[in-house]
Amino acid sequence: MSTPSNPTNAYTVPSVSITTARTGASSKANALGMRAMQERAYAKRGEQYLLIKSPPASGKSRALMFIALDKLNNQGLQQAIIVVPERSIGSSFADEPLSQYGFYWDWQVAPQWNLCNAPGVDDVKVAKSKVKAVGEFLASTDKLLVCTHATFRFAVEELGIQAFDNRLIAIDEFHHVSSNPDNKLGSQLGAFIARDKVHMVAMTGSYFRGDSEAVLAPADEAKFETVTYTYYEQLNGYRWLKSLDIGYFFYTGRYVDAIAKVLDPALKTIVHIPSVNSRESLQDKEREVNEIMNTLGEWKGIDPTTGFHLVQTREGHMLRVADLVDDSDPAKRSRVLAALKDPAQKDNRDNVNIIIALGMAKEGFDWIWCEHALTVGYRSSLTEIVQIIGRATRDAEGKERARFTNLIAEPTAEQAAVAEAVNDMLKAISASLLMEQVLAPRYEFTPKNFGPKEGFDYGEEGYKDGGHNMGVNKDTGQIHVEINGLATPQSPEATRICREDLNEVVTSFLQDKTVLERGLFDKENTLPEELTQLRMGKIVRERYPELGADDHEAIRQHAVAAMNITQQAKLALAQAEAGGGATAQGNTALLDGVRKFVNVRDLDIDLIDRINPFDAAYAVLAKTMDEKSLRQVQASIAAKKVSIPEDEARELAKRALQFKNERGRLPDINSADVWEKRMAEGVAVLARYRAQAKAAQAQGDSSNG
Repeated sequence: MSTPSNPTNAYTVPSVSITTARTGASSKANALGMRAMQERAYAKRGEQYLLIKSPPASGKSRALMFIALDKLNNQGLQQAIIVVPERSIGSSFADEPLSQYGFYWDWQVAPQWNLCNAPGVDDVKVAKSKVKAVGEFLASTDKLLVCTHATFRFAVEELGIQAFDNRLIAIDEFHHVSSNPDNKLGSQLGAFIARDKVHMVAMTGSYFRGDSEAVLAPADEAKFETVTYTYYEQLNGYRWLKSLDIGYFFYTGRYVDAIAKVLDPALKTIVHIPSVNSRESLQDKEREVNEIMNTLGEWKGIDPTTGFHLVQTREGHMLRVADLVDDSDPAKRSRVLAALKDPAQKDNRDNVNIIIALGMAKEGFDWIWCEHALTVGYRSSLTEIVQIIGRATRDAEGKERARFTNLIAEPTAEQAAVAEAVNDMLKAISASLLMEQVLAPRYEFTPKNFGPKEGFDYGEEGYKDGGHNMGVNKDTGQIHVEINGLATPQSPEATRICREDLNEVVTSFLQDKTVLERGLFDKENTLPEELTQLRMGKIVRERYPELGADDHEAIRQHAVAAMNITQQAKLALAQAEAGGGATAQGNTALLDGVRKFVNVRDLDIDLIDRINPFDAAYAVLAKTMDEKSLRQVQASIAAKKVSIPEDEARELAKRALQFKNERGRLPDINSADVWEKRMAEGVAVLARYRAQAKAAQAQGDSSNG
């Protein structure tokens, strides 16, 4: 953990700070020219439905090229259609001479079939106009087409799903899809899967959505073979990038007056200004861009070739600034986009210095030299945050440090929308916690005395007396931890979830409104078990309804363990640093912290369930906000006294029955143990609910009589 320098008119939540080992594994290529993630995905190339979960900059686009070319040349598919969320991402699928690196074929898209390069702006009218081109492609003998999500949706509506039989449909940024019937692309993909006459490759850097909707229906998701490559693996395997810092800065007044404190002209930066509908916006996006440029220096004109603004700093350096906010002149905007996507400039560090954007330059935007992603205003979606951070985490020669900064308005008593400010604060805190989970290494938990796993280093103690029974695979960053009393998943799908999808489960938990409100602001009346057992259990059951109770409990325990092992390590390292001890660095920092300060053998399920997953967040709030602001937050949320809902009372009663089976008696409502008391309260409340329901039924019967 580290704290960035503090601007004079702002204060900051302590940042997430990740130090990488720089193993070079992410950039090493095999004999076919494939990097680690691409090789992992290519091994599954024969699957009809393939889901690739891999962070920004890990090479998903080229992995798809390898897979698509094999399907076209070896698996009998007729054509491949690559679908991206916005036109700027189409450049990721430009021609690549893959045979130069050892592969069997080159990737070549005929100019007329890369519909992302067609002139015009991203709107419905243009997307509809390209449907004719999609039909012409399907009737041709050409093999590859690239288009936007919108164009594909309209083409499917007009041409029908049968027109795409025996073709590969590859969906980039798959988290745009939703199982909600109102999500058109999600409904269409469900129809394709039901017809079962296409192959599908889905790719995403974050297989979770900000709106808590499921990406796919459980039955459809079960058909996909999954390839997982974690953010931790990606960053750790870089050659150049040493560290990533994530920080939250709070300002008062106008953000354009505070932005100079966090915008360093010397860093290659993407600035995302706030939505015009947000409270941070000044309601004039062109003026905001001009004021940001005035902060950087003196405007000297526009480069006629690229459309970039030329701004001279006070030190005399000339900055090249790309404005992606101004959409009043489509020709001008197209010129700027073309200059940013120019393949000849891809390796030119000095092509552009600052990019200012509103809704663009997020997903799939490939600028390897970006060192700083500066975002103004809250982003309630973790998916969006992950994508924005991904803009700065490309590995490039000489780039040793990357950072993400979120500049957000400080909640103050003078603001009318106090509740909104508090809600924004929760978003910032939860996003910070979520990023730590996303960036943490992948865990594999097993019951105690499971035994060592091949390829894992268990340190000098190893499995000797007193050893911690915890090891790390230094090639992948995966950590194996033995925990006493851990439930084992029973089905292959639950085993896969515990191995690959714990981040998604943790994300759903930490984004849950009840968890946020009760875990952060009603701690005195909320027991940790209510969150880690009841709420997490409910989330797991709703997310995986097709699994049985034993699998639900195993997934719940693994997810809670992942959250709290991370917190234990952070706490131990922070305490060591405060006491003057040395902090571990590199890819073993988390492992070394836990091994040195926490006796893993003593971590059992009872202990894990009793750790409040929001202790760290509450400490951040109390430390960062002044007394007046904290009172305001508490007045808005903490005063809510939440009664026990019927479904939670029922779950408490089930836990009470388990308690009785283990101890031979029911929980005592007068017990000094707060969890035992809470279970007893659940039994009493459930009895009251049942009595009320019986009385209502009796009254209804009497009225009918």
